Amino acid sequence: MDSTLNQKQSRALGLCSGGLDSILSAMILRRQGIAVSWVAFETPFFSSEKSRNAAKAYGIPLTVRNITEIYLEMLRNPPCGYGQNMNPCMDCHALMFRLAGDMMVQEGFDFLFSGEVLGQRPMSQTRPSLRYVEKHSGYAGRILRPLSAKLLEETIAEQTGLVNRDQLLAISGRSRKPQIQLAREFGVVDYPAPAGGCLLTDPCYSKRLRDLFDHQAECSESELHLLKYGRHYRLQNQDKVIVGRSQSDNENIVKYRNSDNDTLIRLQSQPGPVALVPGLARPETLMLAASLCIGYSKLSDNTPAQVLLEHSGQLRGEKVLGIAPLLLKKSML
Repeated sequence: MDSTLNQKQSRALGLCSGGLDSILSAMILRRQGIAVSWVAFETPFFSSEKSRNAAKAYGIPLTVRNITEIYLEMLRNPPCGYGQNMNPCMDCHALMFRLAGDMMVQEGFDFLFSGEVLGQRPMSQTRPSLRYVEKHSGYAGRILRPLSAKLLEETIAEQTGLVNRDQLLAISGRSRKPQIQLAREFGVVDYPAPAGGCLLTDPCYSKRLRDLFDHQAECSESELHLLKYGRHYRLQNQDKVIVGRSQSDNENIVKYRNSDNDTLIRLQSQPGPVALVPGLARPETLMLAASLCIGYSKLSDNTPAQVLLEHSGQLRGEKVLGIAPLLLKKSML
């Protein structure tokens, strides 16, 4: 049924990553006269920056929601398990569509959409995985994928004439050529290169996250951010030490520390890294962290230096010998 026969303008809510596929899926629907809006979800594992840029560039209303708390509940035990690292792609998509679907109902949208392309990703965009996501989102039949719609079952929006199926596409596979050509047709020139933006696919970050889950029943959003920065050590006594690699690391370690519980360590008179010992650590751990600070500085190994330890707003000085970082290589995450 042609969309011009609709008595009211259809309203669609899309999941937005900010990438080209998200942009094109919205353009395809907007070409039919459908009012499109986006929602972007963010956690410490992925940001909404690209989505914000796309919404601004193409004039599409965007809602951004932080879903860290509910995401962590899923992430600790995803029903479908993980990908190669800590990425629970199918359960992640199902959760996002469930949250978007609740928003759709509350705010009067007619259907959901996304830029997913059949066969583009071997784990999360196969026919079985797309069906799994729909089923477990609770909104089966109400999720439209405009770029691949003609290769998939008709959605309720198509069946009821809210969307003209003839104007949807049949793109599949990993080639980007169809999308790039379509972008030219729509005049879309400002879009990011395709790249994974989820830290849960990163082996190093995933190793640190597994370690955090193994040692803590709960974790804060700041602790998840801290996993991105510095060198991380899990000592034999199970205490943890984080040492900055750069000025940027130092700044972020200071930014995300828990100033009430964590101990921050820095050299008193020489430039060098900061070290962070989360929680109420043992005295020997604090001294080892201080020694690492010296060891990673430009001072020679076994050189004594004055360090400052800050805990709960209280400062104290200690003179400590530096230690060669290689001695703790097996403890590095």
